[in-house]
Amino acid sequence: MVLGESALTLVSYACGALAAHPDRGWLRYLLIALLGSAMGAQNGVVRRLGVPDLTTTTVLTSTITGAAADSRLAGSTEGKVGVRLLSVTALFLGALFGALLAVHVSAALPLLACGLVLLLEAATLAGHSGSDQPWTRPG
Repeated sequence: MVLGESALTLVSYACGALAAHPDRGWLRYLLIALLGSAMGAQNGVVRRLGVPDLTTTTVLTSTITGAAADSRLAGSTEGKVGVRLLSVTALFLGALFGALLAVHVSAALPLLACGLVLLLEAATLAGHSGSDQPWTRPG
């Protein structure tokens, strides 16, 4: 599934990089469809895995809310705040890096960076496809 997501993202990069104005006309709708499909597939996989506290961009708000609710200020004694804040920090830094690339280098370049990270992720996960750990089995 990660390979499919990376393919959709890299095709989106190619469309954006080759077009004079990827934000106009039919091309923007193609980019929306490609990237929406990639993101939907990612969210479907995350939901199917059922890993607790695994954050996708569509549940970022609930992660921030959960971090606040699990904090000592809210009276919680659970230790989930660190994991949730790490997740939020990673998403923030990724968004910041992507925005800097888009504004200062090329609007399409964040798609290339994302596609390459997904390919690296697929290569890293390839050796773990036969894992018998509880978190690797569908919920």
